[in-house]
Amino acid sequence: MRTLTAKNREYFGDPGDGIGHMEAFRHLFPYFWPEGRGDLKARVVAAMVCLVAAKVITVTFPFAYKAAVDALTGSEAGGTTVTTTAIVVVPLMMIIAYGAGRLLMVAITQLRDGLFASVAQNAVRQVAIRTFDHLHRLSLRFHLERRTGGLSRVVERGTKAIEVILRFSLFNTFPTILELGFVCGVLAYTFNIWFAVVIGITVITYIWFTYQATEWRIAIRRRMNEADTDANTKAIDSLLNFETVKYFGNEDHESRRFDKSMERYEKAATKTFTSLAVLNSGQAVIFCIGLTICMVMAAQGIVNGTMTVGDFVLVNAFLIQLYIPLNFLGTVYRDIKQGLIDVEMMFDLLAVEPDIADRPNAKPLAVGDAVVEFEHVSFSYDPDRQILFDVSFKVPAGKKVAIVGPSGAGKSTISRLLFRFYEVSDGAVRIDGQDVGDVTQKSLRHAVGMVPQDTVLFNDTIMYNIRYGRPDASDEEVMEAARLAQVHDFIESLPEGYNASVGERGLKLSGGEKQRVAIARTILKNPAILLLDEATSSLDTYTEQDIQAALKQVSKDRTTLVIAHRLSTIIDADEIVVLDKGRIVERGHHTELLDQNGLYAGLWNRQREAEEARERLAKALDERGRTAEEVALGVTAGTGGPVPVDVLDGGSDL
Repeated sequence: MRTLTAKNREYFGDPGDGIGHMEAFRHLFPYFWPEGRGDLKARVVAAMVCLVAAKVITVTFPFAYKAAVDALTGSEAGGTTVTTTAIVVVPLMMIIAYGAGRLLMVAITQLRDGLFASVAQNAVRQVAIRTFDHLHRLSLRFHLERRTGGLSRVVERGTKAIEVILRFSLFNTFPTILELGFVCGVLAYTFNIWFAVVIGITVITYIWFTYQATEWRIAIRRRMNEADTDANTKAIDSLLNFETVKYFGNEDHESRRFDKSMERYEKAATKTFTSLAVLNSGQAVIFCIGLTICMVMAAQGIVNGTMTVGDFVLVNAFLIQLYIPLNFLGTVYRDIKQGLIDVEMMFDLLAVEPDIADRPNAKPLAVGDAVVEFEHVSFSYDPDRQILFDVSFKVPAGKKVAIVGPSGAGKSTISRLLFRFYEVSDGAVRIDGQDVGDVTQKSLRHAVGMVPQDTVLFNDTIMYNIRYGRPDASDEEVMEAARLAQVHDFIESLPEGYNASVGERGLKLSGGEKQRVAIARTILKNPAILLLDEATSSLDTYTEQDIQAALKQVSKDRTTLVIAHRLSTIIDADEIVVLDKGRIVERGHHTELLDQNGLYAGLWNRQREAEEARERLAKALDERGRTAEEVALGVTAGTGGPVPVDVLDGGSDL
């Protein structure tokens, strides 16, 4: 499997060998010359023609400037006197030609940029959507280990870097090289080779110094970006856990963590700007030396009678004109280098292969009776820690099977293997006799509906979140699903109804409301197989009974697998499978398991005792005048002290 570069480990936590600069250019080329897009290819060709035309005009119009100066000074090379008429007419015409040339150069340059804009933005769009799709194809393991803030910055920088590389390499570096060649050729042909030699040596020295100084600055810039990424990661992580920060009153702690990263950024950013002064000063010294030498040579030519004042001005105009793009060479090189680093990081990300991929001959899942079967399944997330040991059970068509057991028994792993988020280490998971590893993931997940214990909603409307179960569903179908999930009346009571926003991760809704929206979403999906991960864990007793009735109706004649924590919700299951430390230790109906007086019976009795204790406590508090809210908050009568959490929750988390 292709992994990420070691230098990017802080973003992804996955070291490896990354691509190089030339490889990055190779990856980018198809986006600038897109297959099947003749219109964009025509724009590329037209833009390049404009680029060359602009540089030819740039090198040509200084001659009009020279002619105007010669006419105004009334002399030509060799001391020939220019007539009075020429002094009046020629300068005017040359000045007009000079102005027209500059205007034409600007117009062609803008036309070039306009022509290429569609190509550049299409490239950014295609890379962005490819990266977005790839992230969704990556395995659950990758997303559990990723750092959201760092990952988002890598993608953001990578897409922006495409435009930077394009603008600076194609429309700055290449034109500068082209103009340098034109200038050297013109000066060598018009005057003598020594002008070209001096300019060549000046430019080579200039580039060498710029390269050395910029490499030094890039190392500083990289440290600045690392600090920026770290600060952004901490900020996003803190804001995503806003409630937790408030629960523990750790605002100052979060601020100190963020400030520590920003302090690193401040120091690196300061060094970046001070090093820029060194770069600019060195560039100015080198170019001024070259410019001075050329001006001395031109002045000597005037003294010798081989050059005119216009020639002197022409040489100066060429050099000043050349200095403008060269002056940005350090910035251009740095931005191209940084852009290549950013693009490399993004292409490194694109090179990561998912742990779970459709096999070459994978076919869509053919759902008939929707029988789910685990055959001698063993599994481990890490080689040193096995989670499941030879687990076998069957969920017959239209039946309900529950998986129960203590925390860490492997219940959630069962659901992840059914969805094929991970490959089994041994054995097989089958649906209607088809190994889930032999069918396409899309068809598999289309057939299975999930209501998780911890529901996270999109930051959008309630209508959007329910319709997510089936995006093409009508409003009436969405509302019917909401009615079955006992959430329609609540939604209608909101000022904006189904158009009400649920907020980031659904934080505007209570836990029970979010759970009911999730149930409605799954009802709308109408899957052949239902997977319920304690779908009513966040609901109060009264609402739980309503939801259980709705789920019972929805799951009627539908294959249903329940990951159960609250045992009272699965006493009607056709079979209960009891897991302990990754092994099946008991199985049977509710009454059969109670009669065995084993692990299940112990868990059941513990929950019953906790529920009875809670009922007694609630009755005692009610007799003493305590309110239901105080009971819910865990305040004991007369003391203000807390009620034990396990008593209020009605049992431990199984």
